[in-house]
Amino acid sequence: MSTTAAALSVAPSDIRSATKEPPWVRWLLTSVALIFLSFFLFLPLVSVFFEAFKKGVDVYFAAITEPDAISAVKLTLVAAVIAVPLNLVFGVAAAWAIAKFDFRGKSILLTLIDLPFSVSPVIAGLIYVLVFGLQGWFGEWLSAHDLKVIFAVPGIVLATIFVTFPFVARELIPLMQAQGQEQEEAARVLGASGFQTFWKVTLPNVKWALLYGVILCNARAMGEFGAVSVVSGHIRGQTNTLPLHIEILYNEYQMAAAFAVASLLASLALVTLVLKYTVERQVQRELAQAKDAGASQ
Repeated sequence: MSTTAAALSVAPSDIRSATKEPPWVRWLLTSVALIFLSFFLFLPLVSVFFEAFKKGVDVYFAAITEPDAISAVKLTLVAAVIAVPLNLVFGVAAAWAIAKFDFRGKSILLTLIDLPFSVSPVIAGLIYVLVFGLQGWFGEWLSAHDLKVIFAVPGIVLATIFVTFPFVARELIPLMQAQGQEQEEAARVLGASGFQTFWKVTLPNVKWALLYGVILCNARAMGEFGAVSVVSGHIRGQTNTLPLHIEILYNEYQMAAAFAVASLLASLALVTLVLKYTVERQVQRELAQAKDAGASQ
């Protein structure tokens, strides 16, 4: 009997039993996942807020409203406000070029987009020090013109941009590739310009994936530590972002203040998770619709 005939001779009940695990296996896997999340996610998260309010509400608000903490919050927001829109523009342009056009160097561009995922953020920070530091390639020129990049806000912004620029592009590329080029081609045939095609056809189809990428990009920008730590210089009240300020407070054994400021980042993470879940459902729905449309064509 051939392999095909043998496969056809298998009873439907046997096929279902081979692809459907027993209930105890599902319960076991679910329990393991919940136990893992409880020990490594839920308990640490609860402990952050518990330690933050352990000494009272007055101590908590005093920690998050002191001048150094406010300065760290402002610098974190500045870095995110600059990095996220720039990565938004880059991500949309890169995704549109990769998904809609064939050109020489396309694979290289994809590799460069994934570079921050494979390079340690600390290494990225060291590269900026090598380029813009006092002993770096442009260090003498910057010093002669009284321009500061390293140990200043520009260096923090550059480091933040580097570690966050893949997020928007990586969310848009699969969706744009799944949607194909038929709608854009139809718009061009009807006389729409390139900008009109993008604004009225491409962008509405990827709006949820775009928002999803922006949410992830913003969360990483506000929580980045490694690259920013290298280029900041840890100047209190000037170049410390929220993660760096938390580290300083912890190293000085100001536990209540450290956990109070950490609770701000934890709150941001919770808000990000809620937004991520909401937008992720919309993205999955759009991907399913795009695949169905591609299959029908």
